[in-house]
Amino acid sequence: MNIQELDETYRILIASPEVAPFAKTGGLADVAGSLPKALAVMGNDVRVVMPKYRGITDYKTLGDFPVQVGQRKATAILREGVIRARLNGMERLVPVYFIDNYHYFDRDNMYMYFDEAERFAFFSKAILEMIKRLGWAPHVIHCNDWQTGIVPLLLREKYRHDPLYQGIATLFTIHNLKYQGNYPREVLSLIGLGDEYFTPERIEFYGNVSFMKAGIVYADVINTVSKTYAKEIQTPVYGQLMDGVLRSRAQDIYGIVNGLNYHEFNPETDARIYRNYGIGNLHDKMENKYALQRELDLPPGDVPLMGVVSRLVDQKGLDLIAEIIPDLMREDVQFVLLGTGDPYYEELFRSFHQGYPNKIAVEIGFNVALAQRIYAGCDMFLMPSRFEPCGLGQLISIRYGTIPIVRSTGGLADTVTNYEPERRAGNGFTFAEYSADALKDAVLRAIAVYRDRRIWMSLVENAMRHDFSWNRSAAEYMSVYGVARNKLEALAYPA
Repeated sequence: MNIQELDETYRILIASPEVAPFAKTGGLADVAGSLPKALAVMGNDVRVVMPKYRGITDYKTLGDFPVQVGQRKATAILREGVIRARLNGMERLVPVYFIDNYHYFDRDNMYMYFDEAERFAFFSKAILEMIKRLGWAPHVIHCNDWQTGIVPLLLREKYRHDPLYQGIATLFTIHNLKYQGNYPREVLSLIGLGDEYFTPERIEFYGNVSFMKAGIVYADVINTVSKTYAKEIQTPVYGQLMDGVLRSRAQDIYGIVNGLNYHEFNPETDARIYRNYGIGNLHDKMENKYALQRELDLPPGDVPLMGVVSRLVDQKGLDLIAEIIPDLMREDVQFVLLGTGDPYYEELFRSFHQGYPNKIAVEIGFNVALAQRIYAGCDMFLMPSRFEPCGLGQLISIRYGTIPIVRSTGGLADTVTNYEPERRAGNGFTFAEYSADALKDAVLRAIAVYRDRRIWMSLVENAMRHDFSWNRSAAEYMSVYGVARNKLEALAYPA
């Protein structure tokens, strides 16, 4: 669907626990910060709501209102910021509402506190109360991950009698099913629900109250961040014990691959890389490679340079990379890794650098500028994930002409097509089995193609022509919003 073909626009409220550029721990923030821009330039009245964490300082205060949390009333202070959306010289301003409460959100970090259930019960209830104060009712509330999972439940069970709320449909997006927000039964009282909701048909989940399950059960429609992941999570292997619940809603589950912010991630204009380039001057990409090698104390030269930019956790297939390092080092290649996470992997890859200082560079930490230089300077990008709901790294690497080598799972399967030498088709190298041998085979296939520079450059050009911008993804979201509204009408709630 092309955005020009849309003949209906909506009022959309995107609810997320994190939104770039205000607060970010992962890809969810990028989605919640970029999707509203694409929706706004389509002509939608789109607004965003998130918690007001300590580091957020650019806002104006609109007022405050009480929110019932268990037996007490907490004060929600409503503040407002803005996201600027630009397209073809036009600018649209997207309001961002910050739900503030000093007790819940004025903390050093965003997550991982003992009262997480209470914090996000407050946030979710405040979202719905905020609508009264604004006097603005969306057509759709787009909820993201477990922190907003009880919004569809509360909307349906506690607010639907109010005419202001009767036309609001809900979409619940699962960004990563592994994080579910499961808490003891006592949480029901914080939410304001009775024991009748603590059943397998509702929000009981293996003896706990599950915010994630609430979103799955009560939202009008559900989506995940890739078509393959939407299918995978309905199986025991990937379902995180939630597969049965998801299969019960199978007809209401959609997969939409995340887009990439093509203004931020653009090798022709990116100020963070050594030299700008595009399809028309790919020789300048080589200059990025040589500069990256010098920066990381690797001998400059035209050898295959492989990169990893990742959280250092089991999900990312780092055990497979570690297993093939000795074999990989027998090849004329170089390897660079940037990331932070599990201390085991941090030390393991540091040891690889110590063992092969002229072939392996390792930077432990979070460095946005260096990440961009790795995307621009490497020839290949490794993502052998155990599972990957969508993935951002492969989208960035494709945009920068750095060929991804990925395991075909989740969003990686939806965005990376295996290169076929006979047809010279594809934009990367893929493998299916989660094993070191399968990864090694894919890497060796990539190296073999790299040795023929003419063929390799045609592969790079082919990859860079792919469109993974938010325009395409936003158009798909518009379709699903329409499905959600139709579903709401079919349920025929009393007026």
